[in-house]
Amino acid sequence: MAATAYERLKLHITPEKFYVEACDDGADDVLTIDRVSTEVTLAVKKDVPPSAVTRPIFGILGTIHLVAGNYLIVITKKTKIGEFFNHVIWKATDFDVLSYKKTMLHLTDIQLQDNKTFLAMLNHVLSMDGFYFSTTYDLTHTLQRLSNTSPEFQEMSLLERADQRFVWNGHLLRELSAQPEVHRFALPVLHGFITMHSCSVNGKYFDWILISRRSCFRAGVRYYVRGIDSEGHAANFVETEQIVHYSGSRASFVQTRGSIPVFWSQRPNLKYKPLPQINKVANHMDGFQRHFDSQVIIYGKQVIINLVNQKGSEKPLEQAFATMVSSLGSGMISRTCPDTLWETQRRNSSSRYIAFDFHKECRNMRWDRLSILLDQVAEMQDELSYFLVDSSGKVVTNQEGVFRSNCMDCLDRTNVIQSLLARRSLQAQLQGLWFFAWANLDCSPPTYASCVGGMTSLHHHACFFRLGVLHVGQKLEEQDEFEKIYKNAWADNANACAKQYAGTGALKTDFTRTGKRTQLGLIMDGLNSLIRYYKNNFSDGFRQDSIDLFLGNYSVDELESHSPLSVPRDWKFLALPIIMVVAFSMCIICLLMAGDTWTETLAYVLFWGVASIGTFFIILYNGKDFVDAPRLVQKEKID
Repeated sequence: MAATAYERLKLHITPEKFYVEACDDGADDVLTIDRVSTEVTLAVKKDVPPSAVTRPIFGILGTIHLVAGNYLIVITKKTKIGEFFNHVIWKATDFDVLSYKKTMLHLTDIQLQDNKTFLAMLNHVLSMDGFYFSTTYDLTHTLQRLSNTSPEFQEMSLLERADQRFVWNGHLLRELSAQPEVHRFALPVLHGFITMHSCSVNGKYFDWILISRRSCFRAGVRYYVRGIDSEGHAANFVETEQIVHYSGSRASFVQTRGSIPVFWSQRPNLKYKPLPQINKVANHMDGFQRHFDSQVIIYGKQVIINLVNQKGSEKPLEQAFATMVSSLGSGMISRTCPDTLWETQRRNSSSRYIAFDFHKECRNMRWDRLSILLDQVAEMQDELSYFLVDSSGKVVTNQEGVFRSNCMDCLDRTNVIQSLLARRSLQAQLQGLWFFAWANLDCSPPTYASCVGGMTSLHHHACFFRLGVLHVGQKLEEQDEFEKIYKNAWADNANACAKQYAGTGALKTDFTRTGKRTQLGLIMDGLNSLIRYYKNNFSDGFRQDSIDLFLGNYSVDELESHSPLSVPRDWKFLALPIIMVVAFSMCIICLLMAGDTWTETLAYVLFWGVASIGTFFIILYNGKDFVDAPRLVQKEKID
């Protein structure tokens, strides 16, 4: 039995120490943090001074060092999301950041201002929606990964066994990680999206769960974090798992998304859509291979669905992706995947590549044409299968690989495709949850593809029956009540991922929610696009710095002679916007207050109009000087 984290906690505060008391039944542990020496020790309840100020908390997010010293971050509010196989899943909704220091008198005015800014960055990340945790269940792993573990793994604490890609407070917990005796106070926190629903189809009840896990490697915001880093970590990498729990059996279908895995950037410059730039000197193949080597090790076979435009500014990225795939050899397929080629290579290849120009195929709101892609990958999806374990805990089928989808942002187009692939998998799962009895227990469980293809290919005797939630020939789309739940959940997932990366809700969610494109949806997409434009140009530098600080990509050094936050602005930053506003205002005034003759009025209007338009184009030409750029980390993230 894995060591669980403490669920009920009390925080006792004295001028000298923080005491975190475990209040679970039978617990006597107290985590003690010295506010002067920062030492962390384990005590018992009788060591807590009666004079301490006491308050309930729901978990320790960790500690962080800022200019003023160390800070303790605790969870002060939580909301129950649901129960996951008898494990309660919570969303952390409010936090408190507590200073170890009792006074700030030791800081200079500049240090005080810097510390205030760093606290604002920290609180910005904590205000982002989507932090989830459980004190008894490991949310960072898929059902299939958890089923394939050793007894030693099962005995580890939640912190030790967690997939570090998805532990967003891993840096904050570094001090507690070093002391195994206090691990029950350490709470791994996931960032992303989780929803749970109890559903009914044909009078049969099942739980349907959707989990999106955002990677903390190469994390950041839309335009400042693109492509991959030297370790092969892709920007905006998200693992999404769909789970069904019915009559004790559990089925899981996993997909991934991530930025195009080459070295490229797309820095904001005041233009609506900055041109993506592919690094001309980087070793793309090295990073590309590192990325897919790790993906194959973790997930198995890769079916890569590239949804970017195959013309215009996105075309070079599609070509670069296809070239990288082709260069890896016969294990991958470039651009297209005809049935004959798929048939000859599917047994030996670890990855396949499909380029599908989403916008071209679905132009004029012809979203029904997405069926072209679904038909193209249907056989691949059957081979990849899904994970299924019966009520006794026996693994029936394993998922042999994943779909790795991407568009430019890995948000809007990607989410639409993932929701359609997940529905197809869910149709198969609910139509027939298969159970096998093997005569030879040493052999591996079959895949779903071998089942639907007939039992003659199996080298062992097996009998099976199905506990179908859906009747034979019945379609999931026909179940109105469940369809509403399903579509809204996937649209909510799209919004969560988009807000965390791009700063606004997702585009195209009208299709995800209703199954069709609407005029209102187009208007809302336009509004969200405008909001994205503003945030990407004028607030994303602060957002990127906030994430880098939170994840430990930047460490505060109070002895640093020059503050990274004090970046002097060029004269153009203030002068040109003022000139443009004054010139435009004078142009309007000249129009409203006509001169003695129309030629005089026209001359004034032309002069101030040309001045305002000229200044505007000068600002646009120097766009990178006017956007809000990150100040803390200046390396691969912004190339």
